[in-house]
Amino acid sequence: MSERRVPIAPQQVDAPLTRSAIFLVLTVDETRFDDVRATVAGIEDIVKSVGFRDLDARLSCTVGVGSRIWRGLTGHPLPAELHPFPEVSGGAHTAVSTPGDLLFHIRAERPDLCFELERLILEQLGTAVTVEDEVSGFRYFDARDLLGFVDGSANPVGPDLPEATLVGAEDSASAGGSYVVVQKYLHDLDAWQSLTTEQQEAVIGRRKADNIELDDAAVGTQQAHKTLATITDESGEHDILRDNMPFGRPGAGEFGTYFIGYSRRLWVIEQMLQRMFIGDPPGLHDRILDFSVAHTGTTFFAPSATFLSSLA
Repeated sequence: MSERRVPIAPQQVDAPLTRSAIFLVLTVDETRFDDVRATVAGIEDIVKSVGFRDLDARLSCTVGVGSRIWRGLTGHPLPAELHPFPEVSGGAHTAVSTPGDLLFHIRAERPDLCFELERLILEQLGTAVTVEDEVSGFRYFDARDLLGFVDGSANPVGPDLPEATLVGAEDSASAGGSYVVVQKYLHDLDAWQSLTTEQQEAVIGRRKADNIELDDAAVGTQQAHKTLATITDESGEHDILRDNMPFGRPGAGEFGTYFIGYSRRLWVIEQMLQRMFIGDPPGLHDRILDFSVAHTGTTFFAPSATFLSSLA
């Protein structure tokens, strides 16, 4: 008889863009792995218990696990590329590395459902975890960031999406999973708004009104953000999936973008950050960093839903 194979169900890394999101980063007490494992393995049930109240709100939660606790929590070898977020220090700006063992990326059309799901997750985890970062994001107008530009329009779609985001036969033990990198950026909006629209467009590499790409600058000169964040090699362009969200508190002068990138290949995002913070050529960093400061940086692996449920 042929071997019976259990289908691998990916997590919802490709969930549709929603109006609301919560990004929750936690560290774990290593003496409490059993408690954490039970919550992570049962995440689908918690999502269902909240999401059934409004199915049209499309509540979802993607769980990422960091390298520090991967073996202890899962009992499996590390995914091939999983390691802590490496600090990237350029001449002017630094992509900092910050703690994080678990990521819960919660998405829905309604902020109350996101809130309720986060509340229940933290209730179940209790004192087994410490909150390192918690950001509530919102969709801003027509998917724009607080700098005023459309964000994420280069995302892969259709059959290109799983090809760009889900690990395949190259690491069969981790198939159906995705590498995840998160960074919290805070913007100096006063400085940004002092630029003319044309100057802002030169920094981003797109027209502000209609999101049309501008031509790349000559090789060896200052490149725009969209150029530095595009990774190509002999096999072509390597896409990642971004589900960035604006966040902020105007009364506190806080305006930001929460970057979250899903990729089949972690090195693609890491090379993107090298190009942004060090420059290509070195010394010509991404000028968006003159107005946006990275305050966090953490790497996770989001295993398949099948893998997560098997931890029970």
